[in-house]
Order: sequence, then C-alpha cells, then structure tokens
Amino acid sequence: MRDFSPEIDFYFDSVKATLDALDRSSINRFVEELLALRERGGTVYVFGNGGSAATAVHFYSDLLKGVSYGLKKRFRIQCFNDNVSAITCIANDLSYTDVFSEPLKNFAKPGDMVVGISCSGNSPNVIKAVEYAKAQGLVTVGLGAYTGGKLQALSDVFIHAKVDSFEVSEDVHMVIIHLVKSLLMDALKSEYRDEAHP
Repeated sequence: MRDFSPEIDFYFDSVKATLDALDRSSINRFVEELLALRERGGTVYVFGNGGSAATAVHFYSDLLKGVSYGLKKRFRIQCFNDNVSAITCIANDLSYTDVFSEPLKNFAKPGDMVVGISCSGNSPNVIKAVEYAKAQGLVTVGLGAYTGGKLQALSDVFIHAKVDSFEVSEDVHMVIIHLVKSLLMDALKSEYRDEAHP
C-alpha cells in the first residue's frame, strides 16, 4: 500500500503558507466595505466559475442567513450562479462571457458591490462583469490567486491567495469567506436578538 504522507504534508504546508502570506489589511477592508454597504442599503453581487461558483453560493448563504438572521437591518445579496435558466439563456443567446455582466445591468446601482472570484484572475465573464461594475460606480472586490491577473487591477479591494494551485487557492478563498462571516457577526453582535444567536 502506497504511503501518501509526503504528498499530504506538501498540500497542507501549501495551504498553511498561503494563509500566512495573506494581506490582513485587504481582508479588514473587505469587512469594512461590507459594513458600510449594509448601512447605506446597498446590494452585494457575487459570482465565479467552477469551484469559485461554489464559493460564491456559499458566501451568498452566509450573508443571507448566517450573518443576517436576527438583525433588524439585513445584508442584501444576490449570487448570479444560482439561476441556471438565466445563465444558460444568456450563454446560448449571447455568450458565456456575458452571464454575469448582463444580470448586473438589470440590478446594479452606484454604491452597490460586486465580489468576483477567479483563481486565475482572468476569467472573461468575471472580468467583463467587474469592468461593468467599476464603470457604474460599484465597489469592486476580487478574490484571486496565481499572479492576480486582470482582476487585481480592477478591484478596489483584492484578496490575493499567492499560490499556483487551483485546489489550494479555492481552499483559502473558502477560509476567507468563513473568516469574513465571523468578523461581521462579531462586529454586529450588539444588534442580534438574543434568541437568534444565543
């Protein structure tokens, strides 16, 4: 039987090293921007492809219920990965590059926020949506990896998992999402009803 211990250690070490290298100030700013967005009644729009789509859906549920439950003033959030009929009709009738930018045209207002998740930082549909958002005066947040790609330059706040691995970067992005949830709940703890968060 093969011993995979060296590979296991290498993977875990890569995750730990990437977490250690994260810029804490960018995470702090993301939380501050989310709190400010909530105060002004803005909406978060989040999206990604593949594993990043799963992270986007998870972030959506964390803000929609996890953070917002028990608050009088809740977070407003939409995830553009959740509507299969919208994604497929836009991809079929226009192009897959348009699947996130087209819904933004229906909803986005200046002062809202987009969170684009792309490990390469160059996913065409994520980049097109973030470019549109920036032109419309939205706050742009990016979660990326590798060299940062185009997403880094387009993002007002960019959280960079500096690793050349899709698997490790997706792991780290999920840790960031859970950390942001935890920080938001801590910042808002005085506003929760006792029965919502005992």
